Amino acid sequence: MNRSGDRLKALLKECGLTPADFAVQRGVTSQHVNNWFSRGVPMARVGELAELFGVHRRWLQTGEGPKHPRSFLHLYAPQASPVPAFGTPEQPPEPLVHVPLHELHHGELSAVADHHLAMPQRALQTLAVPLDQAICMMMPAANMQPWIPRDAVLAIDLSYTQVVDGEIYALLHNGRLRVNSLSVGHRDSLCLHSHSRREAIERYTPLQRRAQKLQVLGWVFHWSHYRQRRPG
Repeated sequence: MNRSGDRLKALLKECGLTPADFAVQRGVTSQHVNNWFSRGVPMARVGELAELFGVHRRWLQTGEGPKHPRSFLHLYAPQASPVPAFGTPEQPPEPLVHVPLHELHHGELSAVADHHLAMPQRALQTLAVPLDQAICMMMPAANMQPWIPRDAVLAIDLSYTQVVDGEIYALLHNGRLRVNSLSVGHRDSLCLHSHSRREAIERYTPLQRRAQKLQVLGWVFHWSHYRQRRPG
């Protein structure tokens, strides 16, 4: 892979994204993406895409140096499996914490007995997520595909409900769970964005939010998903 376009194509394959889906996500045409494949990633986009995929800008642009930052490898790669890696006397395994799985019953959250997601303690500390405010839930719909598949396990920080444009949040809407990217619009309207091309932006005024019991439950800071079957 001598060209940045080849590396971008490989990153899309790693994430299970088609060029068409990627084009929709970035707000460009499929022809733009095809041009990036053949001519290379534009300099103005290198930093943006490097941050998006969690890779070094230099690696994406030139292919030189490490692919991932050290912090990315340390926090995510060793803990990608639910089974802790074996430690050594010089480097003991990272301590894990159990984030309890919750479900909604009649609009109220309740923990599912003996079900949790094991996560590295340091990852939560790095993100400033209070352990007693972290819960897991199942992705309820397909509106955030391909980024978040339906039935993916979500980790949610209940302590963080401030809306930051473009971040993903879990919401309660008339007693049901929803997951969307959020932004704040005109006159404090709350805008719900989905990644599916079939979904339009939904806007709710403060009055509509109160009437429909629409509230931000928390910030989605992690999601994970196993494929349901092997290809072919």
